[in-house]
Amino acid sequence: MKPVLQVALDFVDLKRAVKCAGEAVAGGVDWLEAGTPLIKSEGLDVVRELRRLFPKKTLVADMKIMDAGRVEVEIAAKAGANVVCVLGAASDATIKECVEAAHNYGAKIQADLIAVRDAKQRAIEIEKLGVDYIGVHCAIDDQMRAKDPFRQLKDIRKAVSLPIAIAGGINSETAPQAVRSGASIVIVGGAINKSSDAKKATSEIRSSMLTLKGIKTDLFKRVSEKDIGSVLKIVSTANLSDAMHRTGHLRGLQAISPGVKMHGKALTVRTYPGDWAKAVEAIDLAEEGQVIVIDAGGVAPAVWGELATHGAIQKKLAGVVIDGAIRDSHEIRALRFPAFARIISPAAGEPKGFGEIGVPVSVSGTRVFTGDYIVGDDDGVVVIPGQNAAEIINRAMSVLETENRLRKEIDLGSTLAKVAELLKWEKK
Repeated sequence: MKPVLQVALDFVDLKRAVKCAGEAVAGGVDWLEAGTPLIKSEGLDVVRELRRLFPKKTLVADMKIMDAGRVEVEIAAKAGANVVCVLGAASDATIKECVEAAHNYGAKIQADLIAVRDAKQRAIEIEKLGVDYIGVHCAIDDQMRAKDPFRQLKDIRKAVSLPIAIAGGINSETAPQAVRSGASIVIVGGAINKSSDAKKATSEIRSSMLTLKGIKTDLFKRVSEKDIGSVLKIVSTANLSDAMHRTGHLRGLQAISPGVKMHGKALTVRTYPGDWAKAVEAIDLAEEGQVIVIDAGGVAPAVWGELATHGAIQKKLAGVVIDGAIRDSHEIRALRFPAFARIISPAAGEPKGFGEIGVPVSVSGTRVFTGDYIVGDDDGVVVIPGQNAAEIINRAMSVLETENRLRKEIDLGSTLAKVAELLKWEKK
């Protein structure tokens, strides 16, 4: 079959989902999916409304059925769904009930292998149960850890003869890989439903599927450790804080050089108030692209100034963060060097040499370790634990992408409260 492009409408509000669906249809999408969050939030009226608005489109209800297969397929099919999704992890009895109910009501069944440990073996078993499609699905939370579904897809393609759907962070660059790997149905979520222009995004992805030539995109990608820097250039400290559930910020630090962004791995320094010896020595020990993070007790005198900054620039360091005082702020601003400090003070201390380099430090009450990622901009500074940095940074990119879509909807003549339907979602 010619590869099918399916958009996953993973919204929680019907109005936003319908708007995106209209743009996707205009861009040439083949199938519309009422995503699981949307069905859980709005119920099967979502499917009814999509059927009313797009009577000729194939509609997929991503019910993620795990039990009560007959009744759930029945209500989805009666609402207007052409394809209903059951979890591959469900029992054989549940999957059989789904298949029988679908046959009764003119629908088809897709079995989603999300989180199934031996996906290839389960696909072989499920094919015998009579489903119409197999779904290879890399969960969103796994995508944030830079996993993709393509290797699994290739293995399953060799084992079953059914059409296979694939989902998992696919964009205009990777859609051709999905087709080449054996997918008959390419399911795209964020690269369409988070796009500020869903029509254009849909058209580009569809074109890349048909020509098997990827179209470059800077968004809707998930990176591994080696590519973290490319994302940190794009996301803000606000995006990162949101990705960490509104945590990670180092309170009370001010940007000395407004409009200059900083990101890099930390080299930590613990010193005593006004003792600038270890802070300056750290410049010689730091590697290119690192951020020196200094715990000076949060008080004056200054442990960093213009001359230290010149040395840091020569070493091509990414910036400095000081829980304490800095001086020569005018000169540092003129040098456009990223510096963040708690206090600006003209007085410097003395180089006594107390303290340590490379040990855990406390900045604004937050523990920072050498190797953690430090990001600073006009909003302040955040620290990203090194052990799960890639996941956090990928989640920050997802936050940015979501905001791009919201911004476009607001700019078309609305407000944030209306677009996000805040009154509906206020805690009762």
